[in-house]
Amino acid sequence: MRTLYFDCSMGAAGDMLSAALIELMPDPDGFLGELNALGIPGVRFAKEVSVKCGITGTHMSVTVNGEEEESLDHYEPMQEHSHEHSHDDSHNDSCVHSHDDSHDDGSVHSHDDSHSDSSVHSHDDSHSDSSVHSHGDAHTHSHDGGHAHSHSHHDGGHAHSHSHHHSSLHDIEHIVRGHLALPKKVQDDIMSVYGLIAEAESHAHGIPVTEVHFHEVGAMDAIADITAVCLLMDRIAPDEVVVSPVHVGSGQVRCAHGILPVPAPATAYLLRDVPIYGGSIRGELCTPTGAALLKHFAARFGSLPVMKVQAIGYGMGKKDFKAANCVRAMLGETESVPEEVCELSCNVDDMTGEAVGYAMERLFEAGALDVYTMPIGMKKSRPGLLIHVMCREEKKEEIIRAIFQHTTTIGIRENQFRRYVLNRRLEPIDTPYGTVRRKSSEGYGVHRIKYEYEDLARIAREKHISLEEAALLVDHAIRPE
Repeated sequence: MRTLYFDCSMGAAGDMLSAALIELMPDPDGFLGELNALGIPGVRFAKEVSVKCGITGTHMSVTVNGEEEESLDHYEPMQEHSHEHSHDDSHNDSCVHSHDDSHDDGSVHSHDDSHSDSSVHSHDDSHSDSSVHSHGDAHTHSHDGGHAHSHSHHDGGHAHSHSHHHSSLHDIEHIVRGHLALPKKVQDDIMSVYGLIAEAESHAHGIPVTEVHFHEVGAMDAIADITAVCLLMDRIAPDEVVVSPVHVGSGQVRCAHGILPVPAPATAYLLRDVPIYGGSIRGELCTPTGAALLKHFAARFGSLPVMKVQAIGYGMGKKDFKAANCVRAMLGETESVPEEVCELSCNVDDMTGEAVGYAMERLFEAGALDVYTMPIGMKKSRPGLLIHVMCREEKKEEIIRAIFQHTTTIGIRENQFRRYVLNRRLEPIDTPYGTVRRKSSEGYGVHRIKYEYEDLARIAREKHISLEEAALLVDHAIRPE
C-alpha cells in the first residue's frame, strides 16, 4: 500500500504542507511552473531553501500582487471596516497578528494588522509572556523599513475611510471551478477543505455559514495554499494518509474582547476527534488552513506505521523556535493489515425481486462494502432470502437503519470478521477509444490488472464487438508491442 505519513510534531500550516509535498515530486521546479500557470488572480508561487535546526528543507513563498500576506489562514464574517493610519487586516477572532520578528523562545513582536472595530493596536517591540496570535507560521512578512503599510488616504491632513472587498464561499467556488484549469476531483477537494473552514468559522462566531466571508487578499493566498496541497495530493495519489498527533502550540491569543487560548477557536473546532497536544513552545503552530487540510485528507491519525520509506520532504515555516519549525512528509510502502468488518444479516420471505434489488442499491449508497443474498428455506416451508451486508464498524448504525427502512425484516443479526484485501488503485488511461479505468491490485506476492467493466462495455457497444475483443483493443492501444 502506498502510504503518506505527515509528521506534525511542529504543527501544520497550508504552505508548510505544500512545501513538504513538493519535495516528494520527481520534478519540483516543473510542478512549481504548473502552479504559476494556473492563473490564481495576483498569486505567484516560489520555493526557497530553508534551514531549521540544521535540517534543510523548502519554504513555499506565496505572494499576492507582489506581497507575502502575514495573516492568511484566518477569516471573518462580512463587515464594513474603516482604516485610519493603520493596516487593518485581521480576521475572525479579531486578534492582534504578528510581523515575523520571532525569537527562539517563541515570543514575537506584535504589529497592528487588526480591524478597527475590535482589535488591539500594538506596534511596540516589547515581548509578551503570552504569544501573539499569528495565523500561518510561514505567512509573515515585514514591510520596507519595518513600517506598516497603511490604507489611509490623506487630503489636507484628513484620513479617508474605505472598506475592503470580501469574498463569500460562493465567490471562492466561482474562482476555483470557473477560472482554474484543474481536474474535477482537485476542485472538489479544494471546496471540501473550504467547507470545513467555513463550518468552523460559523461555529466559532455563531453565524450562518453563508455569512462567513474571506478577506480579498487573504482569500487569494489561502486559495493558493489549498490548491497547491490538493493538486500535489492528486499527483502523489497515496492509497492512505496517516497523520501524527498534531502539535498546536501553547500560549494565548490577545484580543480586544479578552485573552483566548491557543489553539484558536476555529482551529480547535476543526481538530475535534483528532489527537492534539500543546507542548512548551509558546505560539500558534497549527493554523485553520493546515487543520482543515489534514482533516480532509487523513484516513487516520496515529504513530508512524511500519513502512518502507521511499521519499522524505521537509516543509519549513518562517518562524524560528528551539525545535525545527517544519512538517515532514514520508512516502513509502506499507503492508496491508487485517481489517475489522461487521456482517449484518436478516431473513425475509415477503419481498419481491424488485424490492430486494432496490434495497441492495440503497445499502450500497449507505456505505456497505458488499451486499449479497442466498436462497433459504424458512418457517412453514416458505422459500426466502438471507440478506448479508458487510460494512465497517463506523457505518454500522447507518446500515442498520437502512436495512430496517428498505427491507421487511423485524430483526438483524451481527457478526464480526477480519478480512484481508489486496491493495487496490484505480487509474485512468487515455486510449483512442476514450478514457479507460484500470484497476491494479497487489499484495501478498500477487499483482493483478483489470479494466473496469463499464468502460469495456461502452467500447464493445460502440464497436459492436465482444468484451474480450474490447479488452484486446485497449491492450494493443496501451502496449502496441
